[in-house]
Parts: sequence; structure tokens; C-alpha cells
Amino acid sequence: MNPLAFLETEVASMVAAGTLRWPRTFDSAQVPRARVDGREVINLCSNNYLGLAYHPRLRAAATAAIDRWGVGSGAARPIAGSLPLHGELERELARFKRVEAVLTYPSGFAVNAGTVAALLTKDDVVVSDELNHASIIDGCRLSGAEKKIYRHRDVGHCRALLAESRGARARLLVTDGVFSMDGDIAPLPALCEAAREHDAIMMVDDAHASGVLGRDGRGTVDHFGLHGAVHIQVGTLSKAFAGVGGFVAGSEALIRYLMNRSRPILFSTSLPPAVVASCLEVIRCLEEDPSLLTRLWSNTRSFKARLRSAGFDTGASETPITPIMIGDEDTAVRFSNELFNAGVFGLAIGFPTVPRGKARIRTIVTSAHTEDDLSEAADIIARVGRYFGLLSKDGDRP
Repeated sequence: MNPLAFLETEVASMVAAGTLRWPRTFDSAQVPRARVDGREVINLCSNNYLGLAYHPRLRAAATAAIDRWGVGSGAARPIAGSLPLHGELERELARFKRVEAVLTYPSGFAVNAGTVAALLTKDDVVVSDELNHASIIDGCRLSGAEKKIYRHRDVGHCRALLAESRGARARLLVTDGVFSMDGDIAPLPALCEAAREHDAIMMVDDAHASGVLGRDGRGTVDHFGLHGAVHIQVGTLSKAFAGVGGFVAGSEALIRYLMNRSRPILFSTSLPPAVVASCLEVIRCLEEDPSLLTRLWSNTRSFKARLRSAGFDTGASETPITPIMIGDEDTAVRFSNELFNAGVFGLAIGFPTVPRGKARIRTIVTSAHTEDDLSEAADIIARVGRYFGLLSKDGDRP
């Protein structure tokens, strides 16, 4: 008897439902026109917002770090210690985010899960947006705290849940800064006010806002001018920062506590030298080259306008994350495959990543895309939309 036989049944069910996925293979770097599965396509799947993943300055910094420090850091920092590079990156990120201190983690997912789980206990309450990232959800589960979920961006509902949690030892209000599947921005000023009124810890996951929103890409807190009102900021180094890993930003006490209590810090090998060095270079690029963000937002506005003009529903997106709402999951998968065959890599997103009936093609433009890239991609998407009967020939919804 095979004790894993149930997995064959599960896989067969996914195949039958059309939900089984396997990643395509990149034969090139993460560039706007990439070679994927042997085909050149316009890449609209990458979180490489600033187009820095293949930037010569980052590659040079990474190479120099490898030459000096090697390819790995050896072990978790409490065991093997830190490289000078780790401290330098954390000090620069703290300055960049305008906080007292920063702690880097081996992955963005580990930051949220490890921070929430370390801070809260069964005597606490966490109040969380229903569309928050899976890493926040897992952190809430690991913490043992009581979970209260408010309707997406509904500040009134959030306030009501905070009010009914007055007996808790501590209350944490947590939200994504930019929501990863819809591209909309959290109503952070009102949430901060709600947290202040109810003496709650305010936490923002800025994975899709760091390097995108705010002055020089400082994130959602800077975008709204809320420095000092958010107790915990989380960021990733794998999106606009073009590497891997994440960080938590806040008070010196928070960082010292997490260094000693957060399990991903205690039990995961720290970031390798090449990644740390390249991320340091990203901060310099952001502060020295304003055109990175200017091009990102110009491309974002242009692409959204093209899609909407063609008749597509791009949801509530306010950022470079631009969903093309399809609805039916099977149609979204076939749409994505047809796009790829026509020269555009735009991934279908369905259940369980988004609710059933809300499948979409999730697209992201970067500052490295050209106007020709975006024009051609929009034309192909419109042509495929008409092929599937989602658009009429004049570009209006049928």
C-alpha cells in the first residue's frame, strides 16, 4: 500500500478541473522581452517593477560581494553571526524607511509569518483585511491569536472588530499596503486612525509598495505621509529590489525582540552576500535616478488606458498590478495560453489565489518596458479578447 496514494487522486482532480499548474521556464533574464519555453514573449508576469534584475550596477555589486565574501553566509545569524553587509543594508533600509531599525529575513513570506507569530499569543487578537497576503494569514494561524477578518478596505467594519476586542492583551491591525492580486491601495490614513483610537499595533505589508509608492519608492507610509503612525512595516527584497528576501522595519525594541524570538531568523540561513550587496545598490539607484519611478508610472498609466480603451475590466487597480478580469477559471487559463502563443506572457490567476468566479490575467508593467512593448502587448491582448468573445470588434464589451 502506498501511503501517498491520496496525492495521485488530488492531482487527478486538479487535472480534471484544469487547475494543475507547472511553471514555464525562462531561457533569459527577467527582461521585458524574454525567452520563455523557447519562445520570445513580452513579459507581463514579473514583479521586477524597476527593471533592475539585470541592471549592470546590481550585477557588478553582486559579483564584487561574491569575490570578497563567497556565495553563502554559512548559517542563521544567531549561530554564524552577521556579515558587515547585513548591518549596512539594514542601516540603509532604516534610513530609507525613516525608522529606528530594520531586520532582514531570508524571504518575504517569512517576514510576515515570522513577525506575526512572534508578536502574538492566544491572549491577543489580530484584525486583518480579507484580501491580505497568504503569509499574513499563516502568521496569524501560527500565533494562536484570535482572528477577526474585516471586509476588504472596509474601515467601518475594521473599527467594529477592534471595538469588540477590547479585552485582549494586545490587538494587531494588519493590512497589505498594495493588494497583490487587485492592485488597489489600502486606506491607510483611516486605518491608522482606527488603530490609534483603539490602542492597536498598526502593521503594513509593503511588499508591492516598496520601490513603487512614495518618495523614491519609500512605500505606502511615505505615500500618505504617515511616518510615525505605523508601528511595523514589512517589505520584500524580491520585487522592486530585484533580489530575494524581505525585511521588517520599526523600533529598535521590535527588531531586538524579533532577532531573539522570530523563528525564521533563528532557524534559517541569512541572506547571501550577493543579494545583500545588490539590494544596497537598489537604494542608491532609487535615490540617484528619479526616472526609474517616472517611467514605471508613465508605463502603468499608458497600459491601463490601452486596456480600458479596448473594453477590458481592470478592476480597482491603482498601481502597476493590472488585472484583466475574466471570471471563469477555464476561460482565463485558455486566454493565458492563447496570449503566450501570440507572444505575451500574462498568467491566469484563479482559485484558490482569488475567489471562484473572479479569475483574471494578472499583468505587471515595469519601468524597463518600452512604449512599443506595451502597444504591441495591448494589441495582442485585445485580439485574443475578441477571439474569446470578451470584446466586440469595436472594443466594447458584448
